[in-house]
Amino acid sequence: MIKTIYLFFFVCIFSLGLWACTGKEEPYKNLTCAEFAEFINSPEVQLVDVRTMDEYTEGHIPGSKLINVKDENFASCVDDLLNKEKKVAIYCRSGRRSRTAAEILVKK
Repeated sequence: MIKTIYLFFFVCIFSLGLWACTGKEEPYKNLTCAEFAEFINSPEVQLVDVRTMDEYTEGHIPGSKLINVKDENFASCVDDLLNKEKKVAIYCRSGRRSRTAAEILVKK
């Protein structure tokens, strides 16, 4: 549980840093920790962890779906597991993989 809280805090802070450093408008939004925590509390939001299975088993946000963005079947898994009509919250360890996943989802 403690690892999950630290992971959540780190991801949110890193996402905030990425958002602050970007000068262009993205088709998705990076959130602060507080915004992310509030956003994922909605039943209308699908929470996706895009890390590896090993990372996921070390700790994850309860209720998240594991869809490894590095898996060659990521795009088809997304089609099978996510509802296109609902919003998606994506997280990883550093923010790089969640950005990649967000870009793939936007294209879909």
